[in-house]
Amino acid sequence: MIDRGPSCERAHLRYSPEPNLGKFIQRKDQRSYCVRSWRKQIYATRRICFLVASTVLTLAAALGTRAGNAQNGDNGDWIETWTASPQPIWTADFFAPLNIPRSLRYQTVRQIATITLGGTRVRIVLSNEYGSEPLVIGAAHVAVAGQGGAIVAGSDRPVTFGGQPSVTIPPGAPVISDPVELKVEPLSEVAVSLFFPEITPLTTFHWEGVQTAYISPEGNFAGDTEMKTDSTIKSRLFLSGILVDAPAHARAIVTFGDSITDGANSTPDANHRWPDFLARRLAQAGGAPTAVLNEGISGARVLTDRMGVNALARFDRDVLSRPHADTVILMMGINDIGWPGCILAPRETEPSANDIIEGYKQLIARAHLHGMRIIGATLTPFEDTFKGNPIEGYYNADKEKIREAVNDWIRTGGAFDGVIDFDASTRDPNRPTHILAKYDSGDHLHPQDDGYKAMADSIDLKLLTAQP
Repeated sequence: MIDRGPSCERAHLRYSPEPNLGKFIQRKDQRSYCVRSWRKQIYATRRICFLVASTVLTLAAALGTRAGNAQNGDNGDWIETWTASPQPIWTADFFAPLNIPRSLRYQTVRQIATITLGGTRVRIVLSNEYGSEPLVIGAAHVAVAGQGGAIVAGSDRPVTFGGQPSVTIPPGAPVISDPVELKVEPLSEVAVSLFFPEITPLTTFHWEGVQTAYISPEGNFAGDTEMKTDSTIKSRLFLSGILVDAPAHARAIVTFGDSITDGANSTPDANHRWPDFLARRLAQAGGAPTAVLNEGISGARVLTDRMGVNALARFDRDVLSRPHADTVILMMGINDIGWPGCILAPRETEPSANDIIEGYKQLIARAHLHGMRIIGATLTPFEDTFKGNPIEGYYNADKEKIREAVNDWIRTGGAFDGVIDFDASTRDPNRPTHILAKYDSGDHLHPQDDGYKAMADSIDLKLLTAQP
């Protein structure tokens, strides 16, 4: 406060650094400020007010300009059209191979993604979620994919981040690019090319890509139509999402599951996962433009980590945070049942059916709190899974009882907003605990292409188009 008389106050004026710009606050301390001259105090006060007003106006102008620039760069509505859930690199004591290099250096990676919704502008999402060091992206490009790792001539667009051609992503963080003017068609393929200018440990990836990614020799080939290729992999590296400017009334359905949702054992580069077949069915049926987002992780479990964090831990990131998502299809739990006691988790004991159901109830409650519908999908048959190979022990009669109890609750418990009976659509009617031979990829757990198509075809689309 300002002393307007001869008395002394144990207070003085300072300008607040808080966001409430221009606010004067009072601070009491051990020093005494006696005003000797009313005229001097008025002059000082006027000078402070002038400086504060000038500062406020300058900041407001700067913030206004910045906001205007941001609005000019991003003045639309956005929806994810493709996703791949990030996973950590597992340690050497785990049975499954990584099938990716340990690191990259001065190399370019081109990844192909089949989007569900089209648009006239595109953004990419990169993730350093499981990195312990900053991730440096030297250059990024997006284009319409061609054949064999090439791009369609004339479609290449450089990608920027905050107006800059490169970006450093802190450990544990994602980054969203600036919008890029590029017309992409629904159900088309988009190529994302990333150049890594430093030694880059591959710490955040998506293991079951079922899609060829192209790794160059040394050099920045991100904008090349025909990229030089030194090796290929079938995993996703750091790329976790692609967005487009949302068409009118656009919505998203999230498929949240394990390797069967991820498309394990389907034909690589063919887009024969069951969510792919579902996306094509929805597009052909018409109605509101609908993105189908695949958030399957091979090896995923409801309650336990390993080839990715447990479902309860990643539900916010992979489901609830998705713009325009109003429905989630949950198909997970078979790995909770099958892993314990085999080489994948030799020291674990299988959970009870009730343990898995309680996990489902938590996911249902969280979906409903966010206004989302959640559809339960039954667990498919798994008798003789991995029989005769090192993972034998994944199936036994006691584990089958757990699966049947879980499926019974999914069908009759009444907690889900709807049920998709994938068990009924894939089982052998003469041996219900076993997958139908014509759908079996050979390991007695994962369907092959025809099996995945049968799963998608069994879904009543009315179940997915109802309002939440």
